[in-house]
Amino acid sequence: MSMLTPPGMGGKYRITGDKYPRMRPRRRRGRFAFGLVAVVAVLALIGWGTWQLIDVFTGGKKASAANAEPDCPTGTDASASPAATVPRPSGITVNVYNATPRTGLAKTTADELKKRGFKIGEVGNAPTQFDQKIKGTGILLGPDSARNTTLPVLATQLGGAERRTDAGRKGTALDLIIGTAFKGLANPADAEKALAALAPSKTTPATSKKNC
Repeated sequence: MSMLTPPGMGGKYRITGDKYPRMRPRRRRGRFAFGLVAVVAVLALIGWGTWQLIDVFTGGKKASAANAEPDCPTGTDASASPAATVPRPSGITVNVYNATPRTGLAKTTADELKKRGFKIGEVGNAPTQFDQKIKGTGILLGPDSARNTTLPVLATQLGGAERRTDAGRKGTALDLIIGTAFKGLANPADAEKALAALAPSKTTPATSKKNC
């Protein structure tokens, strides 16, 4: 037995050169790399599935939709409230009463209002409760429903007139009771400007934060 022969080998293996015999089989590195890639892929798949389950149970998609910016509006903005309609003179009936000692004043005033498109009802002297008791240009009287509708329209024809409403008054007709300071109806051009000013301005939609 050679002195270089490992103990217990029984002389079966002899070292005759400068290389030693391999005592273990060669490692298969290719299989190890493939196994590592497979493990990483499986872990990634498990992580993705876990995330999807969390998203479903926590309502993540609904929250994202709620926080998303709205789409740009198209056409007419539905949120804009429609403008209120100003009554036209042709739809307003006016009774003209004279509370002054001057004769014929109610008729001439009624004729002028008719030219300006108003409907004329009764024309004559004022009731006793108003006769020669109005110091201003006049009083415009109507039902409660006329406070912000037809009364302002009639007021454009007589500047400085006092406006009154009567809760117990029936019908929609208005009374124009001429006072002692009355000198005539407003200039037609001025009355038209005042009437146009009653029309509400067009609603301007709010500027969207999203660039459309």
